[in-house]
Amino acid sequence: MRTSEASAPPSHRPDAPRMAQGRSFGLFLVLTGVVSWLASGMLVLERLALYKDPDYITSCDFNPWVSCGTVMKSTQAALFGFPNPFLGIVGFAVVITIGMALLAGARFARWYWIGVQVGVSLAMVFIVWLWSQALYEINALCLYCMVVWAMVIPMFLYTTARNIAHGVIPASGPVRRFSAEWTWVLAVILLVGTAATIFLRFPGAFLGA
Repeated sequence: MRTSEASAPPSHRPDAPRMAQGRSFGLFLVLTGVVSWLASGMLVLERLALYKDPDYITSCDFNPWVSCGTVMKSTQAALFGFPNPFLGIVGFAVVITIGMALLAGARFARWYWIGVQVGVSLAMVFIVWLWSQALYEINALCLYCMVVWAMVIPMFLYTTARNIAHGVIPASGPVRRFSAEWTWVLAVILLVGTAATIFLRFPGAFLGA
């Protein structure tokens, strides 16, 4: 008989990656959430400095290709009418709270995990869009933004793996096994692939012009 999300043991599940199990997953969410929240916070501070002084040079303006200031002044940096980092300040604070609750032994209902899945999925879609805009429209990189990208990718993958293992996302046996065994590989591929596209698009930022 298949157990429900509410009654399933919160610690060990053989069909979930180790990092997506119990308190390990809580710690993972706290660490990725804190790093993302700090990067978002730095972006907010830099954006406020630019509001005060349009000629302000941000702390991550290194060259024509890696320039937070260039990215922040683009229309894409305020997709909803306010600076995008404000979304990160709120969203990653929620992620940290969930992680801390899991570390304390909290268990959430299936509907709650569906909400978490929707949230991290939207975050993943958003960073893919921001990646495409940075590389092919704005033609500049934001260091703090890239830190957030590097955190959201594994956050999305391991949350998805966790929810597959716990039945939040219905999946067949082969899909569950694939998720348990290959999530870390997918994370590495996406992170390395993202880094490769950045290097190939902006070789001058790394090799010099």
